[in-house]
Amino acid sequence: MKEKILTIVYAALKDASEELGKPELASPGPETHLYGRNGHLDSLALVNLLADVEQRVADDLGKAIVLADERAMSQKRSPFATAGTLADYIELLLSEG
Repeated sequence: MKEKILTIVYAALKDASEELGKPELASPGPETHLYGRNGHLDSLALVNLLADVEQRVADDLGKAIVLADERAMSQKRSPFATAGTLADYIELLLSEG
């Protein structure tokens, strides 16, 4: 499951790279920084990325998830720090639902 989730996140990041003109997102890996210190996305770009990932998860995995909610914002370590932490958070949400 983790590999499918990473594939979804990476595809969304590659699209974001093209749209935003951010080549550092064109070849993402688990340690690719998204938001926060060393992040490549501002808050608006992050929201757009999360909406894209939510849609891709629904389309590819048949599950509806909400990534930007109170639970995510209250985490000690942001699930939006890197591509890997985002994938871990998605995996957690999918395992609960």
